[in-house]
Amino acid sequence: MRARLAGALAPVLALMPAPAFAAALEGEAQRQPINWVAIAMFVAFVGLTLWITKAAAARTRTASDFYTAGGGISGFQNGLAMAGDYMSAASFLGISAQIFTDGYDGLIYSTGFLVGWPILLFLMAERLRNLGRFTFADVASYRFAQPPVRSFAAISTLLVVSFYLIAQMVGAGQLIKLLFGLPYAVAVVIVGALMMLYVLFGGMRATTWVQIIKAVLLLGGASFMALMVLAQFGFSLEALFARAVEVKSAAAQAAGATPVEAAAKGRAIMAPGGFIKDPVSAISFGLALMLGTAGLPHILMRFFTVPDAKEARKSVLWATGWIGYFYILTFIIGFGAIILVGTDAGYKMADGTLRGGGNMAAIHLAHAVGGNAFLGFISAVAFATILAVVAGLTLSAASAVSHDLYATVLKQGRANSADELRVSRITTLALGALAVLLGLVFEKQNVAFMVSLAFALAASGNFPVLILSLLWSGCTTRGAAWGGTIGLLTAFVLTLLSPAVWTTTFGLGLAPFPYSSAAIFSVPAGFIAIWLISRLDRSPRAAVDEAGYPAQRVRAETGIGAFAASDH
Repeated sequence: MRARLAGALAPVLALMPAPAFAAALEGEAQRQPINWVAIAMFVAFVGLTLWITKAAAARTRTASDFYTAGGGISGFQNGLAMAGDYMSAASFLGISAQIFTDGYDGLIYSTGFLVGWPILLFLMAERLRNLGRFTFADVASYRFAQPPVRSFAAISTLLVVSFYLIAQMVGAGQLIKLLFGLPYAVAVVIVGALMMLYVLFGGMRATTWVQIIKAVLLLGGASFMALMVLAQFGFSLEALFARAVEVKSAAAQAAGATPVEAAAKGRAIMAPGGFIKDPVSAISFGLALMLGTAGLPHILMRFFTVPDAKEARKSVLWATGWIGYFYILTFIIGFGAIILVGTDAGYKMADGTLRGGGNMAAIHLAHAVGGNAFLGFISAVAFATILAVVAGLTLSAASAVSHDLYATVLKQGRANSADELRVSRITTLALGALAVLLGLVFEKQNVAFMVSLAFALAASGNFPVLILSLLWSGCTTRGAAWGGTIGLLTAFVLTLLSPAVWTTTFGLGLAPFPYSSAAIFSVPAGFIAIWLISRLDRSPRAAVDEAGYPAQRVRAETGIGAFAASDH
């Protein structure tokens, strides 16, 4: 039974980084009656975004239009799009559910998602924009021999995107079954087809506007829910929390606890709990979240869509503000659900669990505060978030293949813009078909580890290469390419040997690697490997790499020589 529940929940949980695979998200993802209001709102959203895609397609003629929207996105717009990339459906549904069950612990996850953004702001934003053009490989390979580092960056991008994409596709199917009442396979095909349309015809410009619209809708919907909850308590957070403690205490007492035990259980939602009981795993999860954010290809690619470094910094500031605001809202929504959903028998099954599963806390709260129409709106927004994230992932993978592998490594810079664009679109089609296929194949599998693996790979491979190539003059081509590969492989192998894969997915018994997250070992492995290989590198190329650092630093910090918006 336990395995069956895990299998049913895993796709939904997989939309979140690993720490969120918590006991809070319990209950089987059940297919609900067809929600015509939600479907109508979703169709309206799709219609609007397809109209934008058509408009964007008319302006997408070159590879640079396709990759970076011509560098004409403002810092404010890009910040909203970045926030849209990061505010996933499962962040909204999963963290709300986490708080609904465990209270304060959900806030720890909310803040955990934010901690990578200061790194992006203070260490990377300006340098990325000044050195890069289309993909993060432009930055990582700036002063190095191009083929080895770009090959590493492209392979790493494809791995990270693939694992992230599978989890998103499977999660999309489960969420649609949960929210709209449509069959799983239909949902996966719809997501795959729309994603291909957005990327194929509209490129980065259409993808950006899809993200912006989705972010505005999600922020607006979540704000409305939070305000409606607070209005019932005179806009007093203290009254909201006090009532939530009372509800939890009453529930515990109804379940048979003594008054003293019930009071303690009620108060427990206002204190840290311990659903990650192992401190090594807790630190490791934190590292993967924090450093993985700064190594995700589809996030890094957004720094090249703005005209200059100033707008890049603005992007991160806006994104951090929106994401922080969103996670504060989820905290209010979670506590509101404790009171308004937890005390309403209409939202529960006979055994006391939520209808549709634990992830439905926010959805039920939408109905409680806004009726059927708002329930439909929130359901449509939840699905739209997945669609937007999948489009961004596909675009970054297509760019890695066409710009890094095809144009730079295979054609050694001799490919023209039309050829690059053609390869990008062929790759998009292939990725779309592959994503649908994998979504169908993995339907019944536990793919929860895939998002944690994507974050661990980004933190262990991309992040060390980026940081050391930007900040350390001693980093060499050989060190970056081989050291990054060692970081990637370490994260991959340790994740395969972890309990989530070895025991839960493959059923091979006790896992050789006892921790749920590999980052605490694989991130240092990546850094140390790059440092050691660079130190031992006595090749002629190593001297060229080190000699190129001063010029790179001048451009990274001043922007002299950086690609202008018109070059994008």
